[in-house]
Amino acid sequence: MPHNAQHPYNNLTPDRVLDAVESIGYLSDARVFGLNSYENRVYQVGIEESAPLIAKFYRPERWSDAAIIEEHQFTQALAEAENPVVAPLSDREGRTLFEFEGYRFALFPRYGGHAPELDNLDNLFTLGSTLGRIHALGAAKPFAHRPALDAASFGHWSRNFLLDNDWLPQQYRYEYSQLTAELLEIIEARFAAADRLQLIRLHGDCHPGNILWRDDAPNFVDFDDCRMGPAIQDLWMLISGDRNQQQIQMAEILEGYETYHAFNRAELQLIEPLRALRIMHYCAWLARRWEDPAFPMHFPWFDTESYWMEHLMELRELRAAVDRPVLELGNY
Repeated sequence: MPHNAQHPYNNLTPDRVLDAVESIGYLSDARVFGLNSYENRVYQVGIEESAPLIAKFYRPERWSDAAIIEEHQFTQALAEAENPVVAPLSDREGRTLFEFEGYRFALFPRYGGHAPELDNLDNLFTLGSTLGRIHALGAAKPFAHRPALDAASFGHWSRNFLLDNDWLPQQYRYEYSQLTAELLEIIEARFAAADRLQLIRLHGDCHPGNILWRDDAPNFVDFDDCRMGPAIQDLWMLISGDRNQQQIQMAEILEGYETYHAFNRAELQLIEPLRALRIMHYCAWLARRWEDPAFPMHFPWFDTESYWMEHLMELRELRAAVDRPVLELGNY
């Protein structure tokens, strides 16, 4: 499908980024570097006689101001409770969300680090204990302006968007429609069967790339996808390997986690359903953003026949995975 060469981000030039940062009262040294980010645009901006700042320009029309501010308030509350999260900077009036020439943006301190080594059980224990602290605060009250992670928002919305907008090649539409309908029916049944399921405020996108590991400790960044959801959403992306390896890893994570916050073991049955929802959502996200010129440039393999063949194969594997036995942690 065609993309829009006049996308609003095309006018976000380096000079405009510098002007936006200086409009808050900072004096830049005229250095600006684009960082890897596709949903938003993120830059490192040099500041005279000070450490560089990270400027995040929010994608137009994605979140309301209230939803962005709620994200900021959540991360600030976490930071004030001495959780290792990177929260936005405030101006003298306490504001964290700014506007410049139609662009909404926030500023963050720059943190260094690398993705955690997830094959290290000590690291997993530390990550589990940190997430337990984050979730203890996250469970204290709900979001008012941010959505929940569920089969409707990540699954049905994704499926309907792709089918209604004719993204799939004709020869794959029927199988995709049937397979995803069956998969979503099972996912909804798994959610319904999870006893005492509680939705809490989450990071929401807790993959290793959003964790900066330094000095034997994590710093959690990019809460842009924070939302209400089951606690397991922030844990399952930290495990990998075969079933035995995953059981050992999850046991270590939960040993640390439960030092600070109780975990409902019924949520373990949601790991594969949540994985399936993430993959369905990712596919529709690429399609939804295809008018942004950055997406065809960085994801040239998307919307090719080979991609849809592989996506259907992945969905078949996910269909089988959601029926596999739930992780058993009793022996660990």
